[in-house]
Amino acid sequence: MTRPRVICSRKWPASVEAALRARFDVVLNQADVALSAAELKDALDNFDAVCPTVTDTIDAEVLAAPGRARILGQFGVGFNNIDLEAAKAAGLVVTNTPGVLTDATADIALTLLLNVARRIHEGQTMLRAGEWTGWRPTQLMGTSPQGKTLGIIGMGRIGKAMAKRCFHALDMEIVFHDAYPITDPGVPAKQLATIEEVLQVADFVSLHCTGGGDNIHLIDAARLARMKPTAYLINSARGDLIDEAALVAALEAGAIAGAGLDVYEREPALSAALTGMANVCLLPHLGSATIETREAMGMTVVENLSAFFEGREPPNRVA
Repeated sequence: MTRPRVICSRKWPASVEAALRARFDVVLNQADVALSAAELKDALDNFDAVCPTVTDTIDAEVLAAPGRARILGQFGVGFNNIDLEAAKAAGLVVTNTPGVLTDATADIALTLLLNVARRIHEGQTMLRAGEWTGWRPTQLMGTSPQGKTLGIIGMGRIGKAMAKRCFHALDMEIVFHDAYPITDPGVPAKQLATIEEVLQVADFVSLHCTGGGDNIHLIDAARLARMKPTAYLINSARGDLIDEAALVAALEAGAIAGAGLDVYEREPALSAALTGMANVCLLPHLGSATIETREAMGMTVVENLSAFFEGREPPNRVA
């Protein structure tokens, strides 16, 4: 029996690539160079399954009349890079990899919070530049998150994991906003009716909602103006949630104290203004970047593809 043809848009962990080889006729991207729109369209014409990542734009133009593909096995929990309506119209099933990256991403959000609060990146920069002259009582004084208020926007799996970390480890008060009523946030927490209410009371605001659609520029100039001048903004979710130009303006004006960012509006392009700000911690989209998590994500894709081609419902179907 002919095995399904599968193509991966980027290089995956070796153990996952071995699992793909064992089950499918697979083409792997050993060069790890992103596929162009034309290459993605060609993949849809010539493979039974295409496995993109969050950095691949699978829009209506790419999805127009796919010749062979029947399923998109997304490597990632987010899927706002895929036009779901166009995929449905083209007869394509779409799957993702939820659950397995919750803890790793929450760890990065907490890392960003602690980093900007305690000015860790500034201290490391000072040391590496040979500028440290010894301990001083007023050197790089940060702020303690202990007992402060954490505001979470989006109380899904990762938001709850972040709340758990901050409540138990830092004794933080938790407030949050979500589009749906959350009856079990996992820790003592208060759901507020609007994003604005969260922004007004929080000392740290952490974003954990989906990107794209109505959430593009969810945090804009008007909402940044609602934050305390002593507050910090943390984003480990999606870059397009924040209007970066508005964020730069708010930081330059001292409207907020700082930011910790793992994702960006125009990845991998980065605002030059942000890179020059000492009160901003910047990471290169490391949210799920542990060996254990990336392997689990890949194996989830393998499970989704296997179920689909065996005639079963994929466990993580989103369209």
